[in-house]
Amino acid sequence: MIAIEQQDSGFHRYWVAYCLRKGIPFKRVDCYRSDIVEQLRGCDALMWHFSHQDYRDMLFARQLILSLAAGGMKVFPDPATSWHFDDKVGQKYLLEAVGAPLVPTWLFYTEREALAWSDATRFPKVFKLRGGSGASNVMLARTRSEARRLIRRAFGRGFSPRRAWADLKERWRKYRLGKTGAADLLKGFGRLLLPSDFDRLHPREKGYAYFQEFIPGNTFDVRVVVVGNRACALRRNVRRNDFRASGSGEIVYDRAAIDPRCVEEAFRINRRLGAQCLAYDFVFDTQNRPLIVEISYGFTAPAYEKCDGYWLGDMTWHAGSPALCDWMIEDLLDTLQNRREASENDNVPKPETRPI
Repeated sequence: MIAIEQQDSGFHRYWVAYCLRKGIPFKRVDCYRSDIVEQLRGCDALMWHFSHQDYRDMLFARQLILSLAAGGMKVFPDPATSWHFDDKVGQKYLLEAVGAPLVPTWLFYTEREALAWSDATRFPKVFKLRGGSGASNVMLARTRSEARRLIRRAFGRGFSPRRAWADLKERWRKYRLGKTGAADLLKGFGRLLLPSDFDRLHPREKGYAYFQEFIPGNTFDVRVVVVGNRACALRRNVRRNDFRASGSGEIVYDRAAIDPRCVEEAFRINRRLGAQCLAYDFVFDTQNRPLIVEISYGFTAPAYEKCDGYWLGDMTWHAGSPALCDWMIEDLLDTLQNRREASENDNVPKPETRPI
């Protein structure tokens, strides 16, 4: 029996549809209830697409997943896939530890060290908060004075985890491009006057300064999503008069636009991490070498249904729309089946052997 969180957002509706289509027994559960562990009695696995946009999820989702895994339950996402979700600080150390080609990144935990670094380095540099998607918490420090201002704020009053004015400007940009509607734009205006629960209850970001190297000349990034032994990819063009590609909505699906080195590197790192599913964002350095900007197990699934095919781990190409969410549940079912078979083999009586 598979337990699936009762929300219909994100991956959940795909998982439910798959189970109904294939006749897979499943149960809807409420991960936000205090008795979630009791709800899971009799279940073999839990699937929960928890979100960085819900303060509750960021408060306890990873802890619940780690606890269930420690108790022997299979989970998606598992700890190797999710502990670093929406945490660029954690991703820096993880990617460096496994030898991934990470964009040069600097982290400081005191204002004095950060300011000293700013006096010795060259600009521009990219300043980021540890959380946020769609480039929402990404700022370009063009000069030393801009970097020092960001550093002082990082060790002073800090930053709201979601910047209302920046969010409204992004909604307006997408509205003008016809990529969102009036209701979404009005919601952005409303957030200026009435903060969401996330804005009110999520702690402010402070006490650290995170910078990445700014690499000029990148007019797009490459997003590769790896699910088990399969991967698809797309290209995201940067916004007009900007340097950020994530969340731009300007997507190129042509396979010919994808540098295969990005796919190969994503497969390699994913195997090293032992992750069930991860999206890798790549840019290219001045020698045209692919570098990872960040990683995430979560993404907007419908955006990838327009890809014209996918790769297997040996880089064999298969035409057709990727079924990313189906792959997630199929891989989990395979894991459960392998565990059952291993358990049955352990219980088979071994033939008695006698010394010769």
